[in-house]
Amino acid sequence: MTETTDLMTIGQFSSLSRLSVRMLRHYDLHGVLVPAHVEPASGYRRYAAGQLQDAADIRNLRDIGFGVSAIGILLAARHTPEWTNALRLQRETLLEEQHAAQGRVSLINRLLDQGEATMSITVSRTTVPAMTLASLRGTVPTYADEGQLWGRMMPALSAQSITPIGPCGVIEHDDQYTERDVDLSIFVPVAPGTRVDAPLEIVELPQRDCLVARVVGPYNQITAAHDLINARIAEDGLRVRSDDTVAARAFNLYLNTPAEVSADELITEVYEPLA
Repeated sequence: MTETTDLMTIGQFSSLSRLSVRMLRHYDLHGVLVPAHVEPASGYRRYAAGQLQDAADIRNLRDIGFGVSAIGILLAARHTPEWTNALRLQRETLLEEQHAAQGRVSLINRLLDQGEATMSITVSRTTVPAMTLASLRGTVPTYADEGQLWGRMMPALSAQSITPIGPCGVIEHDDQYTERDVDLSIFVPVAPGTRVDAPLEIVELPQRDCLVARVVGPYNQITAAHDLINARIAEDGLRVRSDDTVAARAFNLYLNTPAEVSADELITEVYEPLA
């Protein structure tokens, strides 16, 4: 048994471990970092030098977001696959939170400087000619995951020697805005009479009357484009098309892509069909 003269007071251990005395008492209470010795008469806690590594691991786990109960479990799992898996899962969680926070910051910036932000978006009314589309429909986790569908479609287009005749785009099929499991069709316009094989399909769209918002810049402005379209609908007393056909669905056209230009040079057209 370690002699108490070789042990540190709680204050000394706090200074070396960079954990406050209050937190050391908290971790003792929960059995996460129990002192090497507690004097029976005074209740003074004393710690061994060998516990400094435990304290460092506890501090690091706390700082990356684990609660005290999880910390206790993870300490017991050090040097095992469970430890590694837990850290990887926490990293994924923090990256998702970071992405969400970046989106909120972008929204704040847009609200603070709304006039300048909307200068890059213009709304007009136009007649969209009839289109023949080679399309791939699928469900993705969120709108931001549209690229998963393009990763499937591009090889299919190449394998079937299909040549687009205009800018590509996406159709939103859901009857309402949804945060998860988004039903989308990505497409490229093709010459009338074009034939395709699965997983592709041909979609024929008629001529339509639409409001279109032309967005210059990053894709995170697309929500603002919808806001401007909605304002125009209210201002002009217009009605959106609501029949249960693909022709009634909102869609985007990508006049260029991130592979071709920088984010600030992207041009996207957001269409809302009118009744």
